[in-house]
Amino acid sequence: MSEPKKSITPMEHYNMSDFLRGQASKIITTISDEDKAGFVLKNGKPLAVIISNDRYERMLKAGIDINEF
Repeated sequence: MSEPKKSITPMEHYNMSDFLRGQASKIITTISDEDKAGFVLKNGKPLAVIISNDRYERMLKAGIDINEF
């Protein structure tokens, strides 16, 4: 029997325009405080992903180094 697939939780989306309007600190603090990850969109297209440091540290401990990709 195969194992059931783990459901994937979609990440939040943040518009580049919000960063340009001075909301960067608020967005980054929210991501850190809530231990989240999110897409940064420019013109509706994903441009980058930001993640909390705690989440990044867990990835490293799990053997996932995003710098290898």
